[in-house]
Amino acid sequence: MYQLEEETDADWWEVEALYDLCFAPGRTALSSYRLRDGVDKVAPLCLVLRDETETLAAVIRYWPVQVGGKAVLLLGPVAVHPTRQGEGLGGLLINESLAEAKRLGWERVMLVGDAPYYQRFGFRKLQGVIMPPPTNPDRVLGLDLVRDAWAGVTGQVEKYTGSA
Repeated sequence: MYQLEEETDADWWEVEALYDLCFAPGRTALSSYRLRDGVDKVAPLCLVLRDETETLAAVIRYWPVQVGGKAVLLLGPVAVHPTRQGEGLGGLLINESLAEAKRLGWERVMLVGDAPYYQRFGFRKLQGVIMPPPTNPDRVLGLDLVRDAWAGVTGQVEKYTGSA
């Protein structure tokens, strides 16, 4: 039995520890982290999943960015504790948070990730959307939460200024 909740400030150290466990030590040097610096995460979409002992099993976060003057959700990171991988927890977090993002009025989502994994959620390679280097363009994926929301949206992914 798992409990899904919005991440709170009290969860911060535990969430960061899970990210450290699941990702390479240099994760904060990635270009996606530069886009997050000084920008508040989209709190209602940042979720934690705890087991019956209240141990953190999985987490997902979202951040606003902009592309071509349009507001975009940047999904990630999503992490599942190594002892819980293969249970579908990452998929649960992605599905629940995407449904909530749509309900909240977001139109488009992007991420940097493995297409074979994220295709099952509807993500596809974005053409003409450029993440800051060093990002493999084949890993820049997007999803329309509203029909054709990515149509005509191209350009450099930029830090969110609140004016998109």
